[in-house]
This record gives sequence, structure tokens and C-alpha cells, in this order.
Amino acid sequence: MHCVRKVTDDLWWVGANDRRTALFENIHPIPRGVSYNSYLLLDEKTVLFDCVDWSAAPRLVENVEFLLQGRELDYIVLHHLEPDHGAGLWAVLQKWPKARIIASLAAQRFMDQFGFAPVEGERITAKEGERLSFGRHAVTFYAAPMVHWPDVMVSFEETDGVLFSADAFGTFGALNGALFHDEVDFQHGWLNEARRYYTNIVGKYGPQVQALLEKAAALSDRLKMICPLHGPVWRSDLGWFMEKYDKWSRYEPEDRAVLLVYGSMYGGTEEAAEALAMALVERGVSVAMHDVSSTHVSHLISQSFRVSHIVLASVTYNMDFYPPMRDYLEDMKALGLKNRTFAVMENGTWNPNSGKLMGEFVTQELTGCTLLEPKVTMKSTLKGSQAGELEALAEAIAQSVKG
Repeated sequence: MHCVRKVTDDLWWVGANDRRTALFENIHPIPRGVSYNSYLLLDEKTVLFDCVDWSAAPRLVENVEFLLQGRELDYIVLHHLEPDHGAGLWAVLQKWPKARIIASLAAQRFMDQFGFAPVEGERITAKEGERLSFGRHAVTFYAAPMVHWPDVMVSFEETDGVLFSADAFGTFGALNGALFHDEVDFQHGWLNEARRYYTNIVGKYGPQVQALLEKAAALSDRLKMICPLHGPVWRSDLGWFMEKYDKWSRYEPEDRAVLLVYGSMYGGTEEAAEALAMALVERGVSVAMHDVSSTHVSHLISQSFRVSHIVLASVTYNMDFYPPMRDYLEDMKALGLKNRTFAVMENGTWNPNSGKLMGEFVTQELTGCTLLEPKVTMKSTLKGSQAGELEALAEAIAQSVKG
């Protein structure tokens, strides 16, 4: 049974939703699933914009066949060849072998490396600023390398003002029947997943995203809709979502708030972290608190991009800080998070050393990050006699948050 949705008069969503895959890229948990968005343009020529993951290829072929009603598929535009979009190409070409492929040169190379298409098929190399007409509709192509693979391009359809944005402006989550962002409560129900998607998938490439935003800004007077490869289609409030991307790609926090991440073996560090969280909230500071051992690092990275201040509370483990905490900080470094303010709490039964090492990591391995004083040190548990130390740290953090 086909499952399609009209986007504009001549453009249709023909993608699929995946609620069975547990880990996106075999790393990031997606308990709400993910959509693979593909779009079909019915004009003088028929054009399929992107494919889907191999697991969803039968649904894509069925959807396209239903809308073509016996017509040939003339073109396939491939903005990005990562397998969650490119693997379904093989099934589409089995059905419509004469379809011509439009893709960047890098995408064509990846296509051959993965074996997604016969090498003898007709291909058109899309170049920066090149314009192709399909009848009433024409598209112009723009390179967007490293957002988030080197092959990525986007295209702008002129008649209806549609930006096919590849992986930019995407989000985790199956669509559940609601194709457009204004059909859901995006800010409360989807924004966290959009941020988690961006920060973990694209977050390292802030300068490249800024370059793409500049190209989108040049189209702003004509831009009416954004069609990403994952998540809802945007047909209003485009500036609101672009502003989020602008902040994330500049590594600027969304909120003056605290993320408190703790690593605790036997509960002592957790209790101290909870006491600090309470002291901060009493001072009017918003706090999100997470156990580094039980919270997937993709969520921690997402929240780290959101807030202005991060508190690290860790036990000392083998004369180092807690391994899950190190994994979190290494991920933070790899994804390029910068310009945050940190504070630390350390614990150790015989030789507390984690605070010193975490502080060195923050100041030496992360860009533009500062470390607040004082540091709270505990041996096994935080003693009542240390209440003043805890209050002093809470006060220093609160004053910094409030500016």
C-alpha cells in the first residue's frame, strides 16, 4: 500500500519511516525512529529527489510507482550518498533503469565505491550555481561540502521556493503521519531531537554550516520551504529554525543555564552533585542533571551545545577521572564544542585527582573554554563541614550564569 503526501502542487513526499533501527549510524539511539525523506516532482520531466535506506527501498519504489501512473522516471537527484539515502538507489534503478542520475562528482565516486548504481548509467555532474529546468520547475545546485560529508550539495527549486537541504535542518524521529513541522509541537516535542541530530551528526562542521547559511540567506526573499532528508518539512517559521542552526554552528549557547554531569561509583559523588544542583536552583539557575554512566553521550553532547555552563563531577578512577566522563569530554572535543564555562567537583577515597585532570582537559583540549573556581574536593563523601565550600561553588556558578 502506497503512503505519500503532497508537499506542493507538483511535489510529493514519497519517503519512509523506520521504527525498527535501534541506533542511527550504529551509534546514536533513536527510540522514536527516523524518517528517510524522498521527494518526487511531477513536471514535464519526472524527478526523484534522493532515495532511502535499503530497508525502506520497497516502500519508496511503491510510492513512486503509484504517483507516476505509468510514466517513466526521468531523473534522480542525489544530494548526499550516505547509505541511509543512497542504498535504495539500486532498487529504483531496477525499476526505472533509464533514469539519469544528477549528483556531485564526489557523490558519484561514493556511489561507485558502495556499488549503488551501474557504472554504465547516464550521469550528470551537478556544479555550483548550475541550473536545470524540468518544465515549469527549475532547480539551482549549491555545494555544501562537509555538511556533513564531502559530497553534499543542496538545490533550490525556483517556482515554489523549495530548498532541498540534504542532511541540514534534519532531525531524529519518525514522522507519524505529520509531514510538516507546524503539524506538531516542534519546540517541545522535536527540538531536543533536532539539536541532538545536529550536534552529533553535523556539529563538528560549524564553519561549513555557516557557509551554507550564507547561501540560504541569499535566497531568503524567495525561500518558502525547506525539505530535509530527515524529519519534518518546514513551510513556515524558517527563520526560527535557521537561527538555531546559526547558534549551534557558531557554538553559542541557546540558554544561560547549567548542565551538571556526574560520574559516581557508589553514590557519594551523585549526592554531592544533587546538593549542588539544589543550591543552584535556589539561586534561580536552571539545571539539567545527568549520570554520565547511564545517559547516552549523544544526549550529553546535545545538552552541552544548549547551555552556557557545564559542571563536571567525577570520581578518581585508576588515578584518572571516570572513563565514561573521559569519553564524554573526548566526544565534546571531537565535535568542536567551544566557548563554554566549566566548574568541577572531584572525589577520591585516597587520592582525589579527577578535578585537576578534568580542569586540564577543559583548558588545554577545548577551545575558548574557561574554568571557574573554587573546586570542591571530597574524600568518599561530601561532609557536612564542607557545606561552605559547596555554597561558594554554587555562588560562583550562579554569578557567572547571570553575568
